[in-house]
Amino acid sequence: MKILFIGDIFGKAGRKLIFDRLPELKKELSIDFCIANGENTAQGRGITERTANYLFDAGIDVFTSGNHLWDKKDALEFIKNEPRILKPINNSSMAYGNEYFIYQFDSGYKIAVFTVIGQVFMGPADSPFRACDKVINEIKKETSNIFVDFHAEATAEKRALGYYLDGKVSALVGTHTHIQTADEEILEHGTAYLTDAGMTGPHDSVIGVKKEIILEKMLADMPKQYTPAETGLQINAVYVEINEKTGKAKDIKRIRRKYYD
Repeated sequence: MKILFIGDIFGKAGRKLIFDRLPELKKELSIDFCIANGENTAQGRGITERTANYLFDAGIDVFTSGNHLWDKKDALEFIKNEPRILKPINNSSMAYGNEYFIYQFDSGYKIAVFTVIGQVFMGPADSPFRACDKVINEIKKETSNIFVDFHAEATAEKRALGYYLDGKVSALVGTHTHIQTADEEILEHGTAYLTDAGMTGPHDSVIGVKKEIILEKMLADMPKQYTPAETGLQINAVYVEINEKTGKAKDIKRIRRKYYD
C-alpha cells in the first residue's frame, strides 16, 4: 500500500501547484491513496467548499487539518457534512468535522486516517496521547493500517507521540510549522515517522506569507494584513509504503520538489 501525504497546501499558489503536478507525481510513485493537510488552502487560512473540491478533483482523497480549519465561517456547513475533511480528534466533540476516515480498496484492505493537534504553544485541546488511544481502539476493529497527521508546534511533543504510538499506527507525520524536517525513519516497532512534512506552495516567503509583510511587521511592531506569497513553488510531501497485512511501515521517503516560476 503506497501512500502520499502532502504537507500544508498554502493558498492559491499551492492549490494550482497541486492541480498541475499531483497527477504526474502520483503516477511516478504508483500511489494508491493520497492525503493532504488542507487547513491553509483558502488564502492561507481555512478551507472552503470551492478549494476543497478543486483539490479533490486533482486527486486528493482526504484532508487532514489543524487549528485553522474553521477560519472561513461560510464553510462550516460544508465541513460539517463532508466526511473527507477531518478535524483534530482532541478538539471539542461539538466542533465540525469528521474524526477519522476509513477507505476500502478493491482488494478489501482498508486504510484509516486521522488528525490530532498538539497542546504545546497551541490553543486549548485535550491530551493527544489519550485521544489517540481512544480513536485507535475504535479503528483497530476495522483495520491496522492507520495514518496520523500530528498538527503541532513543538518538536519534542511530536517526537514523544511518535514513540508512544510506535507499533500502534502505520505512520505519524507532523504538520503545522511549514518547514520540512530531515528526520524520517521507521521506528523500532514499525511506525514510519517524520517530525514535519513541510509546506506545499510559495517558499519565497515566511511560511507562506509575503516576506516583505512579515519583515515590516517584525521591525515596526505593528499589525499587518497577511497576504499569501506566490513564488518559490515547492511540493513538500512524504511517501510511505505500508504492509497492508500487518499495518507496519515498509518505507518512508521525504519529497521536496522545486518548480521554477
